[in-house]
Amino acid sequence: VQLQASGGGSVQTGGSLRLSCAASGGTFSSYNMGWFRQAPGKEREFVAAITWSGGSTYYAESVKGRFTISRDNAKNTVYLQMNSLKREDTAVYYCAAAISRVLTVKWAYDYWGQGTQVTVSS
Repeated sequence: VQLQASGGGSVQTGGSLRLSCAASGGTFSSYNMGWFRQAPGKEREFVAAITWSGGSTYYAESVKGRFTISRDNAKNTVYLQMNSLKREDTAVYYCAAAISRVLTVKWAYDYWGQGTQVTVSS
């Protein structure tokens, strides 16, 4: 499975962005999907995940209530809507695909996209 993330950019504090991750080369609807992020000098951390059917979603506490993960299996795409952005959300955001039902740790994911930069400034 190949994953291509897009939609990153620069935004002011309080603004919004929507990230997209398009999948190809596999059966997208078979995979649970996640978003992770990595800030300079920090470990890659879990942001959000969604099960293959879209029936369940999971969020890091730091983004709960501000970010929304969704997917469109007909378009082989997963999204991350990010609202009320803060400076601490600045990072490279990665999408990933997993067969595993354990979705909040990076070792559970089988495929990774290349990342898209999100920069939040005041």
